[in-house]
Amino acid sequence: MSQAAAERTGGVRVTSVAATLRGGPWPAARRAAVAAGRPLPVERVELAAAAGRTLAEPLVALTDLPAFDTSAMDGWAVAGPGPWRLAGRVLAGQECAPLADGAAVEIATGAQLPPGATGVLRREHGTRTELPGGGAELRGAVLPGQDVRPRGQECGSGEELLPAGLPVTPAVLGLAAAAGHDRLAVHRRPTVELLVLGDELLTSGLPGPGRVRDALGPLLPPWLAAAGAELLGGRHVRDDFGLLRDAIRHSPADLVLTTGGTAAGPVDFLHAALEATGGHPLVDGVAVRPGHPMLLAALPGGRHLVGLPGNPLAAVAGTVTLALPLLHALSGRAVPPGGPAEPLAAALPGHPRDTRLHPVRRTAAGLAPLPHDGPAMLRGLARADALAVVPPGGLAAGEYAEVLALPAF
Repeated sequence: MSQAAAERTGGVRVTSVAATLRGGPWPAARRAAVAAGRPLPVERVELAAAAGRTLAEPLVALTDLPAFDTSAMDGWAVAGPGPWRLAGRVLAGQECAPLADGAAVEIATGAQLPPGATGVLRREHGTRTELPGGGAELRGAVLPGQDVRPRGQECGSGEELLPAGLPVTPAVLGLAAAAGHDRLAVHRRPTVELLVLGDELLTSGLPGPGRVRDALGPLLPPWLAAAGAELLGGRHVRDDFGLLRDAIRHSPADLVLTTGGTAAGPVDFLHAALEATGGHPLVDGVAVRPGHPMLLAALPGGRHLVGLPGNPLAAVAGTVTLALPLLHALSGRAVPPGGPAEPLAAALPGHPRDTRLHPVRRTAAGLAPLPHDGPAMLRGLARADALAVVPPGGLAAGEYAEVLALPAF
């Protein structure tokens, strides 16, 4: 990249000078997207604000779980062999005096076990008898430690519960709270600005002569949010070189995501606009169908651009190939080398040279390919559970295909 090209945005250089991968294999393109991102800074935020972000540090227990011996059932805490004389009750949140041998207290699930208790007799397994002189006697069979959750059964204080790099799901929030955390160390969310390119696009109403509805404006934002991104906004940009150049140059987002303009048509200005803003292509075209004219570039100031093809299913292919791996890397998420593999219920023909991404549904017999899988179609994707990765040459029924998950809401 020339000095002039690098300094077209006020003297700020693009720090990455990696060689451009042009039309490379699909797995190599995904690896390049992961390698392009560096985890964003760490923030310590309250639990409610951590949802959807990524753990920047291992989650460590600040207490034993449970923090004390607790009853796993409603019934009676007993001390020693029976029969037992009943001596009150203890509820969750209360403390109880020590139990002497031969004594029992009524106890609720989750309540702290009194000192000296040797087990819990379930309510349905015990027989209570009122005594003539007052009080009550309890009989039943209970083994030592029965229906007791001992202190530290789940974990001990200081134990690592989860590694860094995991997304903060609702279950992670619950575990963090149970383990004593009020705040979590997480990576800042990567910000995204969506630029939808094309004079032919409508945002409402029926398509008309030469005009089509924008499908990607509604499709992409929830998918990006599910990947942990913060969408700064989305807007349409007309087929104008200057407008596109300025939109890229002045975007504050960590990732500028564009749709359309990635090929070499008369109004496909993305490559020229990238050059004019001092950007450097990292991936320019991928051997994948649909979606091969996709683009990943480094922008000045440590930002990135992913250019998606304009056809909807092709844009989805670009999202899972370049945008999501990059977002995961920026979020600090651990990115596995490949997705899980599942058997095919039917053959999936392949391209002679390129990888194919095909919408599939899960059935009892395995992954079933769906029709309506053309680059401009979304009907198959709307019914799909996942995208199957079909290597060049295709896969036969019964063979295993890597699957890429689709967001579920």
